[in-house]
Amino acid sequence: MKIKVCGMKQAANIAEVANLQPDYLGFIFYPKSPRLISEVSAELIKYVPADIKTVGVFVNEEIEEVKLKITKHQLKAVQLHGTESVAYCAELKSIGVEVIKAFGVHPEFDFKQLEAYAPVIDYFLFDTQTPAHGGSGKVFDWKLLEGYQLDQPYFLSGGIGLEHAPQIKTIQDPRLYAIDVNSKFELEPGLKDVEQLKEFFKELT
Repeated sequence: MKIKVCGMKQAANIAEVANLQPDYLGFIFYPKSPRLISEVSAELIKYVPADIKTVGVFVNEEIEEVKLKITKHQLKAVQLHGTESVAYCAELKSIGVEVIKAFGVHPEFDFKQLEAYAPVIDYFLFDTQTPAHGGSGKVFDWKLLEGYQLDQPYFLSGGIGLEHAPQIKTIQDPRLYAIDVNSKFELEPGLKDVEQLKEFFKELT
């Protein structure tokens, strides 16, 4: 199972977390996020070791701006957290970047809407439905994923902390590709608790 650490923004912390060798490191380019990465820190993304996939997180951003960021920061993947269309996802996939499309899951969530996206993305990401597009620290009811009928692999996100490791290990779904962690491992928004992450990695790997 892969691990993604999202919401990185401080230089020294980026280096420390990269040393833990997560599979993915996420950097948020959504201006309203408390984890928005500064232009200065974003310059460091291209220096993250090549075997870690660097992910730019966007919410309803102009597609040309996303392409600029991909090129400038040598991003290997994009994570789309807004209402981006199927055509938008297809255009980004066509330039060779990995596309992760996020959806907030709730009891009334319609999994049928995912069918059109499946051919033009690499992974879905299932998060807790919030007005702030993620980073809520809240877990959704994972039983809702029983409604997910597609073969596409997915990231599981939304308020996952160290205490969830035993439960994660019991999940038998082969489509569960990666665990995405963020706010539950923070000392403050964008600053990760490296010791807690170490424990989590040890539990899951």
